[in-house]
Amino acid sequence: MTNPFKFGTIVSEDFFTNRQVECQKLSQIIASSNHVIMIAPRRFGKTSLVNKVVTQTKRPVLWLDLQLITNVSDFAIQLMKQLFKKYPFERLKFLISHFRIVPSLSIHPITNNVEIAFEPRVDSFVHLEDVLNLIEKLGEERARPIVVFDEFQELISLEKSLDKRLRSVIQFHKNINYLFLGSAESLMKQIFENKKSPFYHFGQLFTLDKIPYHDFYNFLITHFEVLSDNANEITEKILEFSNCHPYYTQQLAFHIWLTLEHGNYSDDIIETIVDYIILLHNNDFERLWNTFNNTDKRVLIEIAFEQTNLLSTSVSYKNGSSTSTIYSALKRLTEKGILIKTDKYEIDDPFFKNWIIKKRSTS
Repeated sequence: MTNPFKFGTIVSEDFFTNRQVECQKLSQIIASSNHVIMIAPRRFGKTSLVNKVVTQTKRPVLWLDLQLITNVSDFAIQLMKQLFKKYPFERLKFLISHFRIVPSLSIHPITNNVEIAFEPRVDSFVHLEDVLNLIEKLGEERARPIVVFDEFQELISLEKSLDKRLRSVIQFHKNINYLFLGSAESLMKQIFENKKSPFYHFGQLFTLDKIPYHDFYNFLITHFEVLSDNANEITEKILEFSNCHPYYTQQLAFHIWLTLEHGNYSDDIIETIVDYIILLHNNDFERLWNTFNNTDKRVLIEIAFEQTNLLSTSVSYKNGSSTSTIYSALKRLTEKGILIKTDKYEIDDPFFKNWIIKKRSTS
């Protein structure tokens, strides 16, 4: 049988876990003329969710990850390359000929991809503005395009006042749904919730939480019942370990499935697989740990051992750090995606958390 659990890439079809309420809500917003601001920690499944919904619309979708954009000119070029994947070359070539500054186009002889070059001595935003307005024009002629800007918080690092200039253009677009996805909650809220920001309340805020326990439980047990009479116990222990984190739940379930498939069930199967995965990523965890300063390390140790009064005077004194220093570390680690904050701070990766506990216990 095919392993029903998938992690690390976009999941779809039978691999997609529930999210029915979120799918319906997102579909309704996209069907209107409104835009979406989706905030969720990395590996919470926002890309898979958005991909599932926009694919079902049968509309042209332009998807750009701003983490991989180096400057404003690159922004315009990569967005235009997305256009050439969705629309006929000759049609785009004609429309681009009406740009204020026409770029040079060529076909790569090996990959057959379109190569684009803009005039470097011109304000790069002119190129980006023309590309965005071209997408709006295409929306008048055909099905309205959907433009997805992933990790949108990276925009503020590209150029000063780019958010203001970008907003001045796309606020007039009526034939495009813009979806702004971001994993850095504080930065995303700074862009979309700060009254002084150009993008203040620009779209419908959509915060993606973990998959509810009941939904994840049903998803897991349905599959594990095929292989084991202990499906209930296995499912409960997986969710206890992962705390319903979408990515790490799927990762642990995937490896347990492989073990059960070979008939290797044991009472300590969860602990065995967890130890195996930790060993598998030991070098990665070592490198990550060495990037932290001493305050970060102290905070992570306290959270790994579920210290509840982290910001209390006693803890601050014990750690030799002031409360303000610890708060800064919490903010810094959250922005890096190492910590996530729900009703409390927790380490995003439960395997990394257990690596810290094991290392600390044997030191």
